[in-house]
Amino acid sequence: MIEVDEAVLVDLRARIRNTRWPDPAPGEPWSQGTDLAYLRDLLAYWADGFDWRARERELNAYPQFRVPLDGVLVHCVHARARSGRGIPLVLTSGWPSTFAELLPLVPLLTDPAAHGIDGPAFDLVLPSLPGYGFSSRPPHPVTYRYVAGLWHRLMRSLGYDRYAAGGSDFGAGVATYMALDDPAPMLGLHLSTLEISPYTGPGSRPLSAAERAYLEVNEAWWRHEGAYKEIQATKPQTLGYGLTDSPAGLAAWILEKWRSWSDPRSAVPRDSLLSIVTLYWVTGTITSSMRDYYDNRWYDEPPGPDDFVGVPTGIASFTNELADEGTPPREWAERLYDVRRWTPMPHGGHFAAAEAPDLLARDIAAFFA
Repeated sequence: MIEVDEAVLVDLRARIRNTRWPDPAPGEPWSQGTDLAYLRDLLAYWADGFDWRARERELNAYPQFRVPLDGVLVHCVHARARSGRGIPLVLTSGWPSTFAELLPLVPLLTDPAAHGIDGPAFDLVLPSLPGYGFSSRPPHPVTYRYVAGLWHRLMRSLGYDRYAAGGSDFGAGVATYMALDDPAPMLGLHLSTLEISPYTGPGSRPLSAAERAYLEVNEAWWRHEGAYKEIQATKPQTLGYGLTDSPAGLAAWILEKWRSWSDPRSAVPRDSLLSIVTLYWVTGTITSSMRDYYDNRWYDEPPGPDDFVGVPTGIASFTNELADEGTPPREWAERLYDVRRWTPMPHGGHFAAAEAPDLLARDIAAFFA
């Protein structure tokens, strides 16, 4: 059960009220990062209007566990199908998010018929990545491949011999390596973002016109939006000092990504956003979460020419971000995956489970049906 000590909340509110503010950015405020007026308003609400205890009760309505695995305490939500028989499905979020992003999917997938969804019910397992929130992080590199092995052990420890996997961002990478490294227990794979780039070196087929157009947009996105990844993949500890000390800094860093990577038409409630920021704050895990970028850059190996995910894969293409990252064509995904279902989504961006849970749940159910 999640229960934050009251002294931690009192200290948080005091720190917010004592925030020192920079001068406003000239020109278009959002072009240089998080808008000052927006952040002032949000932090005022965080200090004096946001009801963490109410959010705590909502989070605690879901069955949660901490499972010891190889010296790591893995926190997860384990919600079984209402019918008593569900497809086991482990879904994982990415950065800067938490398991809370995925919670809107729980009622839709554990009891789909009650929500007008034609498809099977699921036993959902929603783990927190190592070093995020209530999951501990081991004292060695944590890569997609390492977490993939950990999740296989998690699902077996919960009593499942066959299961499916999916997610977005780092979660999509973890699910991919679950299928690459140990496909035997895998029923299928469902992704809402493409985290792992396929091999395109010597011996691969030439890029199509659609793939070249996608990569051109994607490379421009990294030039304009990628500074966060460079610092988190090289100096996460230095950045972490400031974000661990300042709730304003932490909120600005996280919410800038939620704005840029979401569909501008999405209306993620501010209480949901602040729940995610608060989870990082009260657990002191922003630095350990950012180390994923460092470890995956320096200790992981990208797919090679012989790597291919033979597990049947469904992909819901949520690419309607404010900062256009590019829309990968199906043939790009087919370089790495056995794509059985490909669904371009009319709205929703990087955080699909929070932005468009109904669309995502329906696509998951349709694929596994």
